[in-house]
Order: sequence, then C-alpha cells, then structure tokens
Amino acid sequence: MVRTGLDRLVTEPEWAQRLSGRRVMLLTHPAAVTGPAAPFPPLTHAATALAQWLPTVGARLTALFGPQHGVRGDKQDNMVFSADEIDPHLGIPAFSLYGERLKPTPEQLAHGDLLLVDLQDVGCRVYTYLTTLRYVLEAAAAVGLEVWVLDRPNPIGRWVEGLCSEPGWESFVAAGSCPMRHGLTLGEAAHWFVATRALDLPLTVVALAGWDPDAAPGYGWPLVTHVWIPPSPNAPTPWMARCYPGTVMVEGTTLSEGRGTTRPLECFGAPWLDPERLLAEMARLAPEWLAGCVLRPIWFEPTFHKHAGERCGGVMIHTEPPVFDPAHFRPWRLVALAFKAIRRLWPDAPLWRAFAYEFETERLAIDLINGGPRLREWVEDPSATPADLDALAAADVAQWHTARSAWQHRSG
Repeated sequence: MVRTGLDRLVTEPEWAQRLSGRRVMLLTHPAAVTGPAAPFPPLTHAATALAQWLPTVGARLTALFGPQHGVRGDKQDNMVFSADEIDPHLGIPAFSLYGERLKPTPEQLAHGDLLLVDLQDVGCRVYTYLTTLRYVLEAAAAVGLEVWVLDRPNPIGRWVEGLCSEPGWESFVAAGSCPMRHGLTLGEAAHWFVATRALDLPLTVVALAGWDPDAAPGYGWPLVTHVWIPPSPNAPTPWMARCYPGTVMVEGTTLSEGRGTTRPLECFGAPWLDPERLLAEMARLAPEWLAGCVLRPIWFEPTFHKHAGERCGGVMIHTEPPVFDPAHFRPWRLVALAFKAIRRLWPDAPLWRAFAYEFETERLAIDLINGGPRLREWVEDPSATPADLDALAAADVAQWHTARSAWQHRSG
C-alpha cells in the first residue's frame, strides 16, 4: 500500500521526536488528505490532521500558506487571486501565494520555525505548484528556515516528454528547465531546486513508501487504494492529469480547453472546428502520435470561459483504464499534432492567444507554456514534419534523463 509523506509523518515515531517544541507552518491545498494508513478518518485534510496531531507531540500549527486556488480550493477559475485571511476553521493566518505576492515574506515566515509542504502535483512543468515550491524554498533559504516536503505520488508516473524551457524563458509556468512531463515527485523536485538553484537551507523530504509508478491500472496514481481529490478545481479526474501535459497548451490558443464543461483539459475545440476533418488530418500526418488513448469527436457548449454559450466542435481524449496504454500515450505530441493539423486545414484561423497569461503581458502564452517559441515555430512552418519535432524533443528528453537521475528516488 502507498503511504504518503503525511501518513508517514503522523504514524512514525522518528518524525514526532523531531517536531517536539516546534512552531509549524503548512503550505497545502484540498488534495492534501490522509490515506488509509493514517490514524484519522479517511480523507482528513492535512491542516485538520496536523492541528489535532501536532499538540500530541509537543508542537503546534501556527500558520497556513495556499498556492493557486487557495488553501481550501475555493477559487474555481484559472488565474483568480486569493487574499490573506484568518482560516475560519483553525483561527490561524492563511497567507496567499497566488495574489499580491507569489513568495512568502520574511514576516510571514516568522510565524513558525518549520515549514511543511504538502501539495498534490500532477507531474507537469506548467502546473503552478512546482513553481510555488521553488519560490517557497528560495524564501526559506533567505531566512534560514527549515522545510519539510511531505511527498505524494506523481499521478502520471515516470514518463518524460516535451521540450525543456530555454534560457531567458523562465516564468511562473517554467520554474526550471525540464520537459513538460518531468517524471519527478514534488519531493524529488525539491532536491532538484535546492541543488540547481544553490539554495542553502535544511531540507527534509518525508518520502513515499510503497509507490510503484508502473503499476496498473493507475500507472502513477494508486487507483485501488487512494481517492482522487482534485488538486485544482479543473483537475476533476486522474485522466485529466494524464492529458494535461498536452491539453495545457490549449490555454495558449483561442481554442477552448473544456473549461466550463464537466471534463476540462480532457478535450478541446472551437466553434469553427470540424472534429472529423481534424482527426483525419492528424491520422494522415502522424498516426503513431495518436496511440495509447481513444480520440472521440464531440460537440460541447462551455458555460463559462472561452466560447461560453457557443457550440464547439472538438475532440475528447479518453485515457480511462479500458483504453489507456501508458507505453504509447504521448499527450504533448498529440496536442502539438492537433495544432499542426488545424494550421493546415484552417490556415487563417487566429490560433494563438494574444492576451495576458500567468503574470505575462508581452510574450505569447503558447511560448511561455513551452518555455520558448520552438513548438509554435514548428506548427507555423509548412515544411516542418513530425520527425523534426521528434528530433527537437528527443534531444531535450535525453538531456533531462541524465540530469534527473541525480534527483529521482532521492525522496524514496
């Protein structure tokens, strides 16, 4: 059975001994819950569990920090700020790291002498919890604060895919130069940031136990024993996490990524898009890039966000257990291929989103998401082939595999 860092923390005596007398702060969100191995009712929120457990070992919870969408996950849409507040359940400060500031201040960090980080990530560079982790580690290093990361599974396992972000393209969706699918847990990523950013701070990772990222049917997420809690409001299923390294790129376009539907980021479309024509062109260009899933033509009408109230033709990406093949599913290539096919079929369509994205107003969102312009340039070049993009990505992935070996398994 998989035991998360939180479950190990509250059950193993060695951690209790190290916490005695400490004022403890917690960076967390709604998906940080107890599992079947913890001495709490299943799915108890980390803040609730720690507020009850810490006093039994002579410690206390003194402050909370929340990433994008907030400590309690109340902010439903993307790029909606949270404010600092007093947590209504625990009566302690809850500081926002997605609002007026993205990093904790020294004054906020002075509320404790130890910071715990318990965030469920989805294994994609663009998902902002990875960047928040880096910013918190940097802020802690600046004041000499100790940090413990309570590790959780990477729900999409160890697979690696995509381009590494290029020099000069660092942003809130590119905190480090790694491919779109990086294959690390958040605890392993913490070691990566400390080493590559030359951060001087005491870091402890309370590692996963019993996690097998290659085990069926979850292939990263322990489906049999652990309930999926959305780590952000538009991540309602683990299948979204599988699709996200590809469908997140749709955020950089004028296409709908399914926000305003019940299956966001597992589908995409637009009012002018003919799904049958699109799928046929994708199959003509690179049929091998469509493997590992089932693509179904759909029509949908978003209730909010892009194309709200308009009927869109689109594609649904099915990665549920009956049809999923992790050895062949490549979401980043699949969605890149969709862009290529769209540009061929509808050359005059305004494909690229030109409005602000994650604190950036000058650079195109599609380039920010991919850590540089190479993906967009490949789409726009009529002579560029799928083999050309394969070659670009293969070089970046090979480089990352070499670098990643230093951090992988550091947390377990």
